[in-house]
Amino acid sequence: MTRRELARWARQPVAVVVNLVFPVMLLLMFGYLVGGGRGVSGDYVDYLVPGMLALTMAFGLEGTMIAVTRDLDKGVVDRFRSLPMTSGAVLVGRSAADMLQSALGLAVLLAVGYALGWRAQGGPAAFLGAVGLLLLFRFAMLWLGIHLALVAGRPELVQAVQILVWPVGFLSNAFATPDAMPGWLGTAVEWNPMSQTATAVRDLFGGPGGEPGHAWAALAWPLALLAVFFPLAVRRFARLSR
Repeated sequence: MTRRELARWARQPVAVVVNLVFPVMLLLMFGYLVGGGRGVSGDYVDYLVPGMLALTMAFGLEGTMIAVTRDLDKGVVDRFRSLPMTSGAVLVGRSAADMLQSALGLAVLLAVGYALGWRAQGGPAAFLGAVGLLLLFRFAMLWLGIHLALVAGRPELVQAVQILVWPVGFLSNAFATPDAMPGWLGTAVEWNPMSQTATAVRDLFGGPGGEPGHAWAALAWPLALLAVFFPLAVRRFARLSR
């Protein structure tokens, strides 16, 4: 199942390239066109890159939903269920392929950030810890996306979720600090799971905007999401087989 998803990359290279280039465009746009970073002390690029990494992990939710609903709509999942294979292979293959693509996108964005002058100052262990938190957040969002896709069932309904993903993604500290926002808005931004991941990653990278102690929240939020949506997705998929 994972090889099947990877084979799609070769057949549809444009979609893969778009998924890789889009976060790079956002990074360049906010770094050079919008920029500014109200309330940020230090180099804005050092603040922006970790925020963009967390935002990219969250936005991967849409690609997961589109792929799952497309298979459901075309009856591909029904054909898989008629084969002598474990039902969990469909979901595991989907998640494995998505995690590989996310890791590739993360590497590309890190390389672009390095080209822009961003540097990780926390050492190798802290760097690996930051990457681990980002991938854990992506893994949690992935299973959230799988569950929502199984509930939606059709690609057309994914647009409704996309309308919600963008505000939630931008309602974070990816581009500006909560201190520079109105009080009520800053509080909401601080509670955003993506903000917790971005803050913890900034701290591990040794850049501005990082605060010690947020690593626990950056661990707790994805694990809580997984605890809720992983069993829900598995149960929902099992019901499709009845």
